[in-house]
Amino acid sequence: MREIPIKAAFALYRLAWSIGLPFLQRNQRLAEGYSQRCFRSSLPPPADIWMQAASVGESFLAIELLKQLRPHRSIHTLVTTNTGQGMQVLQRALVDNTPADGSPSATVAYFPFDKPDIMKRAVAHIRPQVAILLESEMWPAHLAALKESGSAVLVINGRMTPRSLKRYSLWPSFWHRLRPDRILAISSEDAMRFGRLFGEDRVEVMSNIKFDRLGFDAPPSSDTNPLAALFPPDAKLVVLGSVRGAEEEPVRRILLELHRKQPEAVIGLFPRHAERVQGWSAFLTDRRIPWQLRSHTAEAVTPGAVVLWDTFGEMGHAYQLAVAAFVGGSLAPLRGQNFLEPLASGVRPVIGPSWEDFHWVGTQIIERGLVRVARDWEETVELLIDDIARPKDREAVRRQAREYVKDRQGGTARACSLIMEVLERWGRPAIS
Repeated sequence: MREIPIKAAFALYRLAWSIGLPFLQRNQRLAEGYSQRCFRSSLPPPADIWMQAASVGESFLAIELLKQLRPHRSIHTLVTTNTGQGMQVLQRALVDNTPADGSPSATVAYFPFDKPDIMKRAVAHIRPQVAILLESEMWPAHLAALKESGSAVLVINGRMTPRSLKRYSLWPSFWHRLRPDRILAISSEDAMRFGRLFGEDRVEVMSNIKFDRLGFDAPPSSDTNPLAALFPPDAKLVVLGSVRGAEEEPVRRILLELHRKQPEAVIGLFPRHAERVQGWSAFLTDRRIPWQLRSHTAEAVTPGAVVLWDTFGEMGHAYQLAVAAFVGGSLAPLRGQNFLEPLASGVRPVIGPSWEDFHWVGTQIIERGLVRVARDWEETVELLIDDIARPKDREAVRRQAREYVKDRQGGTARACSLIMEVLERWGRPAIS
């Protein structure tokens, strides 16, 4: 009898996808690669490992894993993503990658739509031995098809918010049936939530791979920075990074106040989503603030101008040249964006009060003054102006940050060890 509700749920799920797919073709984010998402064209080759990286952050995690994964035999990995920005990151690092150092070769593609018949066809074609879900990317048809095919399913760098657990818990038996084989969660709180849903025996805690991504091996060099010609050493570059749509109003106030109080400062504005570039360009034009698109910028930027980023993958380079930085997703209840990257460049970031998704970093990073939490946009401006007037020694900041993260690294190695363990067991009885 328990099979009937499950089958009925998947029938309704299939119907919802059938109705929704034509509309998704008109969606600005999903239209790109639509045929591939329907698994009709540009099909990827079969792969030993299928790694799903939902967007940009997860794509960087996938790259980090592939750098350290050293299988004992030749294997191929498929890395999929849901977003165009994630695709750019992956293509830049992995497309046509045939490494000679023992790491896996890799292909990148868009993640198929989770309509049950599409996903079943995709899994049957790819035939992964191991499927890796990075952070929190769980789709019911995907999990069901993987289970049916006998693929081992791992959640790596797993995180689950209380809100997500509440949503999954509306039908716990449904998700329990689709549960992954092993879960490496980034905190004890995340592990507890995964355990409540899937069973504690399948969950353990790992260090977040994002700690491993911080580059402290050598100080950033302007000689190799592709933006160095645009922002000379005397430029007062302020980065407003990863700005989300819901916080644009307070960030506009920050930008206007910085422009008024620090007229010589250059502001690098990085919208989190490319579709917001047009809205920002209209705002800057309406306020008569000198600005230019990054894609149209080839010479040194005039002091007082705003560079509006419409290209992807350069925010890290901008942090290396900045005197001050704000990291978005934090001035509205958006739970934060990654504020660790500026620290690797020797810049102490300013964030807003919403950073719940990054509590795993630890409150000690705030207590040590490596990250400053502003109450509102006005305090954000005060802190940024103070950084412009009295910049900290970059190498001292990097040294303190390196000391903070060194005992928190090692997550990538732990994840690769689990992946290798499961690959070795392929063809043996499934993980219990």
